[in-house]
Amino acid sequence: MSRYLLKRIFIFIPTLLVIILLAFIISVKAPGDPLDRMVTAQDGVTDQSSLSWNAQLEKDRWRTKLGLDLPVFYFSITNAATPDTLYRIYDKRLRETSKRLIQAYGNWEEISAYQSSIQELAKQVELTEEELKKYTDTATTLLYRDTVNETFFQVQALKYAYSDATIRSLLQRIRSLSGQHPVMHPIYLAIEQTQSNWTDVVENSQTIKRYIPTIHFYRNNQFHRWVFGDGNWLTAKGAVNTKGIIRGDFGYSYQTKLPVHQVIGDRMRWSLFFSLISVCLAYIISIPLGIRAAAKRNSVFDRTSSVILFVLYSMPTFWVATLLLMGFANPLTIQAFPASGVEPMTGIPEGTSWLQTIAIRIPYLILPTISYTYAQLAFLSRITRVSMLETLSQDYVRTAQAKGLSQFRVIYVHAFRNALLPLITVFSNIFPAAIGGSVILETIFGIPGMGQHIFQAIYSNDYPVIITVFTLTGVLTLVGYLIADILYAIADPRITFSKK
Repeated sequence: MSRYLLKRIFIFIPTLLVIILLAFIISVKAPGDPLDRMVTAQDGVTDQSSLSWNAQLEKDRWRTKLGLDLPVFYFSITNAATPDTLYRIYDKRLRETSKRLIQAYGNWEEISAYQSSIQELAKQVELTEEELKKYTDTATTLLYRDTVNETFFQVQALKYAYSDATIRSLLQRIRSLSGQHPVMHPIYLAIEQTQSNWTDVVENSQTIKRYIPTIHFYRNNQFHRWVFGDGNWLTAKGAVNTKGIIRGDFGYSYQTKLPVHQVIGDRMRWSLFFSLISVCLAYIISIPLGIRAAAKRNSVFDRTSSVILFVLYSMPTFWVATLLLMGFANPLTIQAFPASGVEPMTGIPEGTSWLQTIAIRIPYLILPTISYTYAQLAFLSRITRVSMLETLSQDYVRTAQAKGLSQFRVIYVHAFRNALLPLITVFSNIFPAAIGGSVILETIFGIPGMGQHIFQAIYSNDYPVIITVFTLTGVLTLVGYLIADILYAIADPRITFSKK
C-alpha cells in the first residue's frame, strides 16, 4: 500500500506540472492588457498630459512587479530574422505588428528604425498640439486643432499597420495633412523620415532569414518567476514581489491589486464551510435512509421515501432557496431567520467569545445549509439504496442470512462495507467542488463565498483569481482521487494495490 501511495504521489508531480503549465498559458494568452485593467486615473489630476504620465509610471511599476518585462519562457524557437529582444515591446498589438513585418521582410534593423521614426512622429504631433495652444488667433487654433487630431489618429493607425499598401496610403494622408500650416512643418519633416525608413524596409528585405531556425534561451523568464518567485528558486530567499505558486503565492488580483491569497482567503473559508457541512449532513442522513429503504424493499417506507427524495432532487436549488426566504425570513409570514449575510451588518462586536460568535451566526447559516444539503441528500440516498440492493442480492449475503446471523449484522457488517464503493467515488469529487462554491445560492443568501467572486472575476477578466481556482481545483482533484483509492482498500479488503 505504501509503495502504491508513493507511486501515485510521484505520478502527481508531472500532472501538477501540466496543470501549472496550462494555467500559465491561459494567463499569458488571455486577451487584453492586465496593466490597462490595473492602472486607473489618479485622483485629483486634471491635466491630461500629467494623467498620461502618471498612468505610464504606474504601468511601468506594475509591469516590473508582475514580471511582464521578462521573456515568457525558458526558450523560444523562432527564425533568424526575429531578435531575442522582441519581448521588450510591451504593447501586444505593436509586438504582433512587428512579428508580421519581420515575417514579410526579415530585416529587423530597418523595421526597428522605421518603428522608432513612427514614435518620433507621434511625439512631433503632441508637440504641435502644445504649440497651437500658444496662438492667440482663435480661428487658426480651432481650424488646425482638428487637423492635428486627425493626424494623431492617422499616426496611431500607422503604428499598427503592416501591409505595404496600407502604410503608403497612411503616409500619403499624413503628408497631405502636415503641409497645411507652418506650425505643422515639424510633422512634415518627421513624416519624410518615416517614409524614407519604410522605403529602406521594403528595398532591403532579407526574406531568406525567415527560413533559418533559431533558438533563444532565457534564464530569467515569466514562467520561472511565476512558479518559483523572484528570489532563490529553492529557498525563496531574496524574493521581492512574489515567492511563486509552489509556495502559495498566486500573484495579484487585477481588480483589487491585492494578493490573490488575501482576496480569496476569507471567501474560500465560507465556501468550504457550506460545502463540507452540507456534505457531512447529507451523508449522515442519507446513508441510514438508503440502507433502510434497501433492507425494506417495496415497503411503505421505501415507496414513501423514494417519492419524497425524488421530489426533493427534482426541485431547483434557486426555487427552494427563494421559498425558504419567503416562508421563514419574511416579515409578512414568519421572520424566524435573517434574510441574507453570514453575520449582522454591523459585524461581530469586539470582545465576543468564539461561542458567542457561533451563537450569533447560527441563525444566518440555517437556511443556506438546508439549501446546500437537500439535493445532495436525495442523490446520496438513492445511490445508497441502489448499491445496497445490489450487495444484498450477492451470494455471500444470503449465506450469512442462512447461517442465522442477525439482520443488523448482515447489513452493517457484511453488506454495508461493499456498498460503500459508489459513495466513496462521489465523496472524492467533493474536494474540487468545495472551493468553487455556488453562484446562485451565494447570490440569493448574500454569502461572501467563492462562487460569487469567481463570477465577478470572470466578468471583470481578473485572470489571476480564475487561474488560482483552476490550479487549486486540479490539485484537489488529485487529492480526492488519492483519498478515494485509500478508502477503497479500507472498505473492501479484496481491493489491493500490490503487484500480487
